[in-house]
Amino acid sequence: MLKRFRYHIAVFFSVIGPGFITAMVDNDAGGIYTYSQAGAKFGYLPLWTLLPITVLLIVAQEMSSRMGAVTGKGLSDLIREEFGLRTTFLMMIALVLANLTNIMANFAGVASSLELFHVSRYISVPLAALAVWLLIVKGSYQSVEKVFLFATALYVSYIVSGILVKPDWKEAAIYSVRPVLMLDPGYIAILIGMVGTSVAPWMQFYLQAAVVEKGITAKEYKESRVEVIVGCIVMTIIAFFIVVACAGAIYSVAPRDIRDGADAALGLKPFGQYAFLLFAAGLLNASIFAACIQPLSTAFTVCEGLGFESGVNRRFGEAPIFYWLFTLLIVVGAGTILLPGFPLVPMILFSQVLNGVLLPFVLIFMILLINRPGLMKEWTNSRAYNIVAWVAVAVMIGLTLALAGITIHDLSVARP
Repeated sequence: MLKRFRYHIAVFFSVIGPGFITAMVDNDAGGIYTYSQAGAKFGYLPLWTLLPITVLLIVAQEMSSRMGAVTGKGLSDLIREEFGLRTTFLMMIALVLANLTNIMANFAGVASSLELFHVSRYISVPLAALAVWLLIVKGSYQSVEKVFLFATALYVSYIVSGILVKPDWKEAAIYSVRPVLMLDPGYIAILIGMVGTSVAPWMQFYLQAAVVEKGITAKEYKESRVEVIVGCIVMTIIAFFIVVACAGAIYSVAPRDIRDGADAALGLKPFGQYAFLLFAAGLLNASIFAACIQPLSTAFTVCEGLGFESGVNRRFGEAPIFYWLFTLLIVVGAGTILLPGFPLVPMILFSQVLNGVLLPFVLIFMILLINRPGLMKEWTNSRAYNIVAWVAVAVMIGLTLALAGITIHDLSVARP
């Protein structure tokens, strides 16, 4: 038994990477802003949403990982083969637009975090873009994955900053399991935003592509599944501490809206220089981390879907479309942030809206694919798992419609 346990541990560490990285990068600049806003304006009340969010995230990520391990193909590749090129092309256009706004949001996070230390965005953003480009273009999958795993470790800064604020832990524990519903439009928008920013469409494409490129098969899938679940749980813990930190530092003093993640870091400054520095460092790390993953995910998705060579293990000359698309996304994403008067916060919010609109469609394709015996053999969903998955789709469609309604209402109110 001990020998078998050692074997499973060894396999687990051999497959660790795709699931953990994908879940952790979910806490990008948009996610940090959303969770910070939740804590700053509504305190501990929104914490209860993190439990159902975790369930939704595990369901989506587990299906992506399983399809990649069993079929050896990426999600966009399977959509093209099973549903045709036209459907794939339309999906690719929508995904590229959504991902581009996410990339802009993360370079906005780089700019706002370093502006706290009086570093101009005209210096920080180009340097960050160059670092991201060099890491992916000059590295192999193994070296890039090691850097990404190191970046996930730096998220511990949010846990430490949350502890330093000394929030009301008893109240935080109560509202983590007690659902609180209010008709306040701002509160509803925050609840929707927390779901939308936690289960983003690009994650499913990236995870499946990463599982395939790492070479994980059905034989190692059980350990890969554990890695996915662990990553989702750790992501929720980080989100919990972001909400708690802002609830204890900002809401308890004076509830208010925040401008961005950097504004949340400033709110922690009265509770000590370390709390402020750790939160700001976490924002910078998360923004650069996601600025690597999201254009990489987009390049994987488009090239797989349209039949072009892709992969970090290939050189520029072997996969030119892959690398040129990756480069273009970085140049456009970073360059847009440098435009004079560019609205950083509206871009972050807009990126989350697009994520919410696209996600239900991606989930529907995933459920249809994973239930095809000719594709998945004995690895199709169980009846219980299908119920959970379809409920997740229904919830996300409902949240998307609610988010669209609130957004349209807010725009009509703001219009002179």
